[in-house]
Amino acid sequence: MSYSAEMPPPLQSMDLLSRLLLTPTDEGEESMAIRGALARDVVAISREDFDHLVRLANSNHVIVRGMNIFLNMMHKVNDLVRAEWAASALATERARIATALQYLDAICNAFESEKLDVTVMKSLDHWPDLGSDLDLFTNSDSVTITKFMTRRFKAQIAPRSMGDRLAGKWNFIVPGLPEAVEIHVRRLGQTGEQVKIASGLQWSTQRVIIEDRAFRVPSSSYRLMISTLQRMYRHFYFRLCDIVDTAALVEDGRVDFQDLCIDAKKSDIWEGVATYLVIVSDYMTKYRGVGLNLPLFVRSAARFDGDNVYYAKEFLRVPIMPQSVGLYGEQLSGLLRKLELRNGARLSLLPWLATAALVGQRITGSDKGIW
Repeated sequence: MSYSAEMPPPLQSMDLLSRLLLTPTDEGEESMAIRGALARDVVAISREDFDHLVRLANSNHVIVRGMNIFLNMMHKVNDLVRAEWAASALATERARIATALQYLDAICNAFESEKLDVTVMKSLDHWPDLGSDLDLFTNSDSVTITKFMTRRFKAQIAPRSMGDRLAGKWNFIVPGLPEAVEIHVRRLGQTGEQVKIASGLQWSTQRVIIEDRAFRVPSSSYRLMISTLQRMYRHFYFRLCDIVDTAALVEDGRVDFQDLCIDAKKSDIWEGVATYLVIVSDYMTKYRGVGLNLPLFVRSAARFDGDNVYYAKEFLRVPIMPQSVGLYGEQLSGLLRKLELRNGARLSLLPWLATAALVGQRITGSDKGIW
């Protein structure tokens, strides 16, 4: 699956990065041929193209995993120049992660010492990579959390957009920490409409050990629902980390699809979850030759598949019209059918919020203060 020179350079980089992460590792003749073609393309990469590959890996939260593979390939062919490029990129990212993990550990320990519940969302899903900010969830009230963060860590509260206020989300700037600490308070979803997922999150957590530090993270089902809310109902794009992380969850047998279906239906996002899983599976098939082993009831619930996803501006884009709009309508009608009128009213503001953000982006070049 060697990339063609006819591809535009950004798509070449995305293709190469996808192949680094997803190329099959078995010893079959076809897999070995695929790896051979990949090695030839990697050895031929220029410094300029490598720098773009690193930027792309960084924005897709796969720089450690991608550069580790790149480095190992360069060692095998004794390409010391490109091996040094990869080693330098890895050292820079690992230093960032080490600092962020130290602060994350301190913040979580401080929460526990104050008898405040806290769950690390999304950020640790990508390990050994790490997200671009530190995402936490708590069922404590916002007044307690803001006082706690400003007192304990001398944090400053970042300006809150309209979307942040609806979502019950606060961003804190902590001295010495380059990443923002984003704390979701009692609500999830772009407009804070998902109180059922939020209310069950802390009871579904599990303990993980990373670098000799213990953290509470969501269960596999909740991880997938949170990722779906973010990708299918808010941002409308996938990062490569979403593909790799989700594939690892499913292939390790950590997903109970029946339980996932039950929980997602309670929050009216089952079709979105199923579509998310099918998109991941289809992307795996494209680069690895085989997708995820998804039950038939998952595939039949999906509203569209990976053929509808396209690359633009460093990410895999999900079409908004009519596909994502249909998922939004199903979620909204589900809330209204169950007479969750307040949450439905919140969600009904989403199109207006998105329109205001788009207008602001076109007029001022930024959606700051809105989205």
